[in-house]
Amino acid sequence: MDEKQRMSALEVALENETNEREFYLRQAGRTRNALGKAMFLHMADDELEHYTRLKELHGKWSEQGRWPDAVALGVRGTAIREKMLELIDKAAGAPETDDDDMQALRTAAAFEAKGVEAYTALARGTSDAKEKAFFELLAGMEREHYLAVKDAQEYLEDPSAWFTKKERHGLDGG
Repeated sequence: MDEKQRMSALEVALENETNEREFYLRQAGRTRNALGKAMFLHMADDELEHYTRLKELHGKWSEQGRWPDAVALGVRGTAIREKMLELIDKAAGAPETDDDDMQALRTAAAFEAKGVEAYTALARGTSDAKEKAFFELLAGMEREHYLAVKDAQEYLEDPSAWFTKKERHGLDGG
């Protein structure tokens, strides 16, 4: 991937981060499910963090015509899965959910999977170690989001099966 293609991919990533944040905020406002609301708000905050770092990078890269030396490579880590597990532990019984919640989770999973692919492609498309590390970090965070969304889907579809899987109960038949 040449410099121009990477810059174009970065611009697409900026647009995607904005769209994902808006989607998560809409879903947080719509759902009556406390777990879903907390998860969507947390993910919206993470997407804003990604957008802010990417926007800073884009500005400096455009100005300098190359990967900037002074861009902050650190991005606040995501604790979305830990937060979700904490909320599930506090939840009493099966949470209130509807078909719109499940569709929102399917859409979110698709967004996050696409993000993993995009940032992985950007990381693979460069030989610069700092650039590669930055995009690998973002890909990892998007993967954490994806896994959290899949956990939420499984939990909302069948809470008892989810607990059995997470607690690794043995079903040895003996």
